[in-house]
Amino acid sequence: MRVGILAPMPQELDAVLADFDADRAELVAGRLFHRGEAESVEAVAVISGIGKTSVAATTTLLIERYGVERIVLIGVAGAVSRELALGDIVVATAALHHDLDASPVFPRYCVPSLGVERVPCDTALSALALAAAQEFADGSSARVWRGLVVSGDRFLEPAEIAELRERLPDALAVEMEGAAVAQVCAEAGVPCAIVRSISDDGSISAFARFLERDAGRHAEGIIAPLLRACGRK
Repeated sequence: MRVGILAPMPQELDAVLADFDADRAELVAGRLFHRGEAESVEAVAVISGIGKTSVAATTTLLIERYGVERIVLIGVAGAVSRELALGDIVVATAALHHDLDASPVFPRYCVPSLGVERVPCDTALSALALAAAQEFADGSSARVWRGLVVSGDRFLEPAEIAELRERLPDALAVEMEGAAVAQVCAEAGVPCAIVRSISDDGSISAFARFLERDAGRHAEGIIAPLLRACGRK
């Protein structure tokens, strides 16, 4: 099995690559794809870039050029639900483009190519991701959640998150890539999982602190047991 790993930020990817054996890097379309083995699983890891267009292009390259059979998006997100705390982990059951609106031709949020608003993540792979997140969080104050992750091409500030909460009351977290990954994978028939650690509630300073101090530790601590589990399947 070949697993593709997407990380929007270098702090996240560098931590994951520390576990790679015989890292072989190749520059394609301005992206450095790292091929190697981790936890006895063949993997291709890459910085996806920030935003839906960038991650969609990177996801397509993982599928078409590198033939990955599973894709995992790891990274950080802002809390939408008031129940979430910094450091909590969200494993997406589905992803939604909160800034997509092709009405009146299609319902708001609907992805025309799929005919759905909420693009589901793969059940089996997400179950492995959930177990990996719980293993990482065990013994800490972090809690692990399952539910809706929403994506858009803006970093949302607290007032905007409050408005988003009113529109989508069951959304757990907001970020800038997940729905695009889920859409590309659904269209290509490739299972995907989305795992996000809560870095902030719209505060750029909180985001920056978490990114520097904790994002890499979370990424490596979740991806390693997830790859081990993939290797057993």
